[in-house]
Amino acid sequence: MNERQKVLVAGAGKSGISAARLLLNMGGEVILYDGNSTLHAPALLENFMPGAKISVRLGDLHPEDLLEVSLCIMSPGISLEVPFVSLIRSAGIPIWGELQLAYHCAKGKLAAITGTNGKTTTTALVGEILKAHFEDVYVVGNIGTPYTDAALKTTDDSVTVAEVSSFQLETMVDFHPNVSAILNITPDHLNRHHTMERYIETKESITANQTEEDTCVLNYDDEVLRKFGQKEGLKPKVVFFSSRQKLQEGYYLNGKMITYAHEGTAVSILNIWEMNLLGRHNYENVMAAIAIARSFGVPFETIQKVVKEFKAVEHRIEFVTDRLGVRYYNDSKGTNPDAAIQAVKAMPGPTLLIAGGYDKGSTYDEWIEAFGGNVKYLVLIGQTRDQIAKCAREHGFNDIMYAEDMAEAVRVCAYYAESGDCVLLSPACASWGMFKDYEERGRIFKECVRNL
Repeated sequence: MNERQKVLVAGAGKSGISAARLLLNMGGEVILYDGNSTLHAPALLENFMPGAKISVRLGDLHPEDLLEVSLCIMSPGISLEVPFVSLIRSAGIPIWGELQLAYHCAKGKLAAITGTNGKTTTTALVGEILKAHFEDVYVVGNIGTPYTDAALKTTDDSVTVAEVSSFQLETMVDFHPNVSAILNITPDHLNRHHTMERYIETKESITANQTEEDTCVLNYDDEVLRKFGQKEGLKPKVVFFSSRQKLQEGYYLNGKMITYAHEGTAVSILNIWEMNLLGRHNYENVMAAIAIARSFGVPFETIQKVVKEFKAVEHRIEFVTDRLGVRYYNDSKGTNPDAAIQAVKAMPGPTLLIAGGYDKGSTYDEWIEAFGGNVKYLVLIGQTRDQIAKCAREHGFNDIMYAEDMAEAVRVCAYYAESGDCVLLSPACASWGMFKDYEERGRIFKECVRNL
């Protein structure tokens, strides 16, 4: 990439603003574009230094807007099927993602973590482990801090941990992590990827540029990933983890002990009861984090200490409070049925479940079946509430109530909950429509709980 070239940044949200700043810091010229014509251009320009070489285009994009543009940076929330993308491609302009741009500008070593569920917890835990061993560590990506914010701060001695979504992987070019991890693959974002085959291919593409000197951490219990890890021609060294089977090589759960098997020797690493994280899915996240950290040479002693002290990240089976003997948990990041299954299974008592939201094309049968007598009431909000209610009744679950907003949902749960019960927000759906994002949804839930 030429530092002085003119670049179109598509998407004026958090990642787009960050990408534009990086390009300006490198001496480039930026056109910040967003299809939302109701945005206020002067307000967007306040995100940049006075006199910066940046202009704003809102609404429709025209061919004349692309004159002298030699690269487009696409924000991950924008589908590559929207009409203006065809205009960019017809002009012969390459399309990169924000993460690809950051990788191009960054230095040091990189761990990249993807999967349908568990990315945020695993990324945060890996970051904490690496910070206990290395001096210069950055934790970036979907976890909250754009990679482009950190890219120019990195050095040859830096280690970066990135949470990577399938949307971001769609626009990678030469993205090359030293260690990659795919935690699991279950149906999600099919409104964007259309088929499971395409979704799987996108997730697996995180390894596309890896070499024999690199490592890929995979979930042995996921049939798709097990086959992928055994695929002929896959270049990186594969390290498996399993919470259900004893492995000859890799990390596995042996009763209550996380165990490492290598060259005929099995070593006990950590008792799961020494951890603050709940649920089998979190044991898998921990094993993946250990495998990633060990690939960077972190001693087991350091890993053990950090894992024992680590607490759940915000919005992922996050304990909020105990009120009148009822425990409240915020799992707003449970944005698909599989994630919500894990949260329900992790609850330590009978559960009143708040769910529903934006429709991503998911089905809810397996999620309803996973209630297993542990869910007392299902309180539904959002666009999908009728669809979920219909599915629940088809599976014989009829203890369903509707709420118009989060405050009402929390009040209903508080009224019907008894001492020893849990109230869980785990929506199995995206937040859009009612909330800006899952973080806002989680914060509002916690505010409503604390205002009871």
